Amino acid sequence: MKTRSIQNKSKSNFVNMGPIRLRQPLPSFAINNVDPFILLHHYGPYEINAKSNPFDLGPHPHRGFEPITFLIQGEQLHRDSLGNESIVKSGDVQWTTAGNGIVHAEGPTKEFVKKGGLLEGIQLWLNLPASHKMMEPNYQHVKNEDFAAVTSQDLKTSLKIISGTYKGVKGKIETQTGVQTIWGNSLEGSEYFIEIPKKHDVLIYLIKGSVFVNEVEHLREEGDRMFTFKQDGEGINIKATADSEYLVLSGVPLKEKVVSHGPFVMNSQQEIQQAIQDYQKGKMGYLAE
Repeated sequence: MKTRSIQNKSKSNFVNMGPIRLRQPLPSFAINNVDPFILLHHYGPYEINAKSNPFDLGPHPHRGFEPITFLIQGEQLHRDSLGNESIVKSGDVQWTTAGNGIVHAEGPTKEFVKKGGLLEGIQLWLNLPASHKMMEPNYQHVKNEDFAAVTSQDLKTSLKIISGTYKGVKGKIETQTGVQTIWGNSLEGSEYFIEIPKKHDVLIYLIKGSVFVNEVEHLREEGDRMFTFKQDGEGINIKATADSEYLVLSGVPLKEKVVSHGPFVMNSQQEIQQAIQDYQKGKMGYLAE
């Protein structure tokens, strides 16, 4: 099968988000977005204990997109203005559809802070089309054990299907647009070809390990950690040179103007101003500290 050509490469450099230091491969100097994906943060691993809790995000609003968390290790509490409260654990995915507005908070649970441990995750922002930006908000939390996976014949590669359908396996997350999200693990020496829907733009992000993509380009922790691809092939070939973990994210491009400001992602500056006013007036709901 023909592999897709690599379009862009990105490192995963550290940035400061307020008091939090984390990796940001998207957007970067090289890549503004991979439509419909507009931001990817890789936070941690942070050492969490009673004296150190660097990732505790108090109540804050969102509108116009879907903030998504892939929790790699640790434990964190989600609360939102819809009344949802859930404990997200290692391997779980939480998928918030902000729609016309939601206020949420997240951080390590009190029990996790007390016992201590490492917290690490991926925060992904997925754009909503203009027709869905003012829809009613929604929250989905799927536990690690409830996801189905596609496994290679040699059992060395396992692809957990989060959303979309791959090899007949349907992800548990219901999406607003055509999006396929795969959370992959490959043992050293494994090789696997991941098929990508023809009309999707796609990226691969390396969480840990080392892999060759299409046999020639290297993703590794101390180098390029994210590749994007052209729409000129049927998929991407992954060969692991160490035990590796990665995300393969693809979706139908929206091809709409994006105007973002802080926690809001809309289609015009006027809509951003309206979002700010609506939040200040309490139209996105409330959440106690």
